[in-house]
Amino acid sequence: MNHEKLYDFVNPADSSCVLGEVKTTLPELFTSHHGHVFKQAFHDVKQLFSGHYPGYKASNTLYHDFEHTCSVTLATMRLIYGAISEGHTYSTSEITKGLLAALFHDVGLIQALDDDNGTGAKYTVGHEERSIQFMQANLEGCLSIEDIADIADCITCTILSQSPADIPFRTENMRMMGNFIGSADLLAQIADRHYIEKLLLLFEEFKEAKLPGYETPFELLHKTRNFYQDVARKRLDQELGNVDRFMTPYFVKRWDVERDFYAEAIHNNLDYLDRILKQCHDDLDCFMKRLRRRKSKPKSQC
Repeated sequence: MNHEKLYDFVNPADSSCVLGEVKTTLPELFTSHHGHVFKQAFHDVKQLFSGHYPGYKASNTLYHDFEHTCSVTLATMRLIYGAISEGHTYSTSEITKGLLAALFHDVGLIQALDDDNGTGAKYTVGHEERSIQFMQANLEGCLSIEDIADIADCITCTILSQSPADIPFRTENMRMMGNFIGSADLLAQIADRHYIEKLLLLFEEFKEAKLPGYETPFELLHKTRNFYQDVARKRLDQELGNVDRFMTPYFVKRWDVERDFYAEAIHNNLDYLDRILKQCHDDLDCFMKRLRRRKSKPKSQC
């Protein structure tokens, strides 16, 4: 296992692999009504991103795509499973709500059919509320009003400007679910095996959303390490309860290897970015050439 990497276990680009891993790791979830709700929601969100959900266009945000949603769902499940392996106890209802929040957390970036202005990136600021509104409509009649409100609270944990401490969770277990998805959203992005390449796509989303502070792609690239250290890492450790500590127990229990592959992937990505920036400075042609890394196929069947 010394040479294994994060994507050698499950490839989030294959949604069937992600769904299969959730079924394999949390089989008790699929022996009740909750499993049916999750599988239907997974199907609906997949259809939404692909442009086959009534009333909506296909997703056109190239950074926040369905692979990202699958990555966050997978990371959320891993944190939940890691916590369970360390003795924490959650009901199937609580687990389901945490996973549903991961599924729906970015659907607010998708445009309605009659929305012909720009792309879904224009909704970057405030898209979480749009995600909550879609989730509420989709799950109405499937879950109770209280359960849907719990999922909304968890989605709110993905807003970087929102302190999780200010979210009025009904229970401490649901607060943990919020911490799991808030952490998974950060970890899945920065640990992505093509994170550096995808930052250029993120810049285009930021540009359309008119977010200040990123006038050029290089400005975003140069600020990425500081973003991780000063924003993401601080949020993970302090505001989200350091729940990413449960990644190692997940890999121990599920794969019999005592490593945090997310932390390793993040470290490797940021080091690689540092090397490119040092070599290329602000030469975009140089940077693009250095990005042409060999895209090896994951060793897992997924």
